[in-house]
Amino acid sequence: MPADLTKRTGRHISPIRVVRRPAAAIALIAGLIVVGVGTTGLALVSHTGRQGTPASRSALVPVPLGRQAAAPLPTPHPVPPPTYIIIPSIGVRSRLVRLGLTPSGTLQVPPTASVAGWYAGSSRPGAIGAAVIAGHIDSLTGPGVFYRLRQLRHGRLVYIRRRNGSLAVFRVTEVREYLKADFPTLAVYGPTPTAQLRLITCGGSFDPATGHYLSNVIVYASLTR
Repeated sequence: MPADLTKRTGRHISPIRVVRRPAAAIALIAGLIVVGVGTTGLALVSHTGRQGTPASRSALVPVPLGRQAAAPLPTPHPVPPPTYIIIPSIGVRSRLVRLGLTPSGTLQVPPTASVAGWYAGSSRPGAIGAAVIAGHIDSLTGPGVFYRLRQLRHGRLVYIRRRNGSLAVFRVTEVREYLKADFPTLAVYGPTPTAQLRLITCGGSFDPATGHYLSNVIVYASLTR
């Protein structure tokens, strides 16, 4: 497990506890699917206004003999890991380092303020789910890679270069600031039905007594192509 990097650069993103995709959410989704299938069956039965035809009137079709083929397995194309982030409207161009979790279960932060990092426990940008990228707002030596993240506006584009040279393009849908005590863990790390992007840095007031900012700025974006 990588060492905790939160004290290397002075002002930084404070540790964020990560909730891996909860099993409860998956169970809930599965339950909704079962309910939906049952409801569809009831709708099909009631469409004619009858509960079914008498057995004597049913057309009997013999079951075909022979070995039944197994259901085909899904063959999704794997999405390459990200290597670079570009946000033209706020002047961001940075390679992406790989981030994991600290021994206490919090999100690592990039080792320097000049680069952003992709949390490898989240989705890869362009795959279904939320890809999480974090960066410093500043350091003791000057502005960080996400210093101007708060200035990003709805509709602006974020480009993620991937290992195979392809680009995933995301459009900003929302920019929010939260007190760290109110960090929206599920909205950031929880499952999503489409390809999403989350950009995280610090924000709000700086507390010189603790060396931390009191808030987080989070950008929400959706894949466009």
